[in-house]
Amino acid sequence: MGFLSGLFGKKEAPKRLLDHPSKLLKGDMITLDDSFALPAQLRGQQLKVEAIHTYEYQRSQQCEYLLRGHSDNAIYMSYVVEDEAYLSFSIKINRAIVEQLFDLDAFAEIFEEPGKATLTPQPLPAELADAFSQWLADDYHQVEFAGFGYFHREDYRNQKPPQDENGARGEAFESYSLINNQETHALDIEVYDGGDTEVMLTLYRPLTDIREYWPAS
Repeated sequence: MGFLSGLFGKKEAPKRLLDHPSKLLKGDMITLDDSFALPAQLRGQQLKVEAIHTYEYQRSQQCEYLLRGHSDNAIYMSYVVEDEAYLSFSIKINRAIVEQLFDLDAFAEIFEEPGKATLTPQPLPAELADAFSQWLADDYHQVEFAGFGYFHREDYRNQKPPQDENGARGEAFESYSLINNQETHALDIEVYDGGDTEVMLTLYRPLTDIREYWPAS
């Protein structure tokens, strides 16, 4: 009987293979490189996928992972495929921080046609240097003006987001983006209905910055 039980007994399901950012699901965890090339919010951190969002544009979609670690700070990560694949890491900054990082008159030009603003960060106060110095480039030039899209608080990978104009279409926004000459840093801005504005400091990094993957199941 023991032999037959072993032969026909229920087998355990194989563990899910997680070895690439495109395979991440809610509840999974990643460990990032401990290189000093990364800012403190990322360096050596173990981060959990708390939610998965979708940005919908006219001809494309982009998946965004909301990550949190021990500090509870929100990190936004995307896996981007263009000429080469890379990771995009972002943190959101509020108006008070924007006012300390940038000259507001120069910042306002981002929203003026023809959308060719340039921006140079102001010298950082000592209390902000550790938190933001590695997130900032020496200068930026504008590459997107009033791009239109929808933000969905759902994972629509390999699916078409809902097209219902009565409220299930997602949150409409206009996007404005600036990038540095080396294409390593960006400043991303989203303006939603009613004027709500999200400002994000963004880093572009290689896939190898993820050193380990930990599937939730």
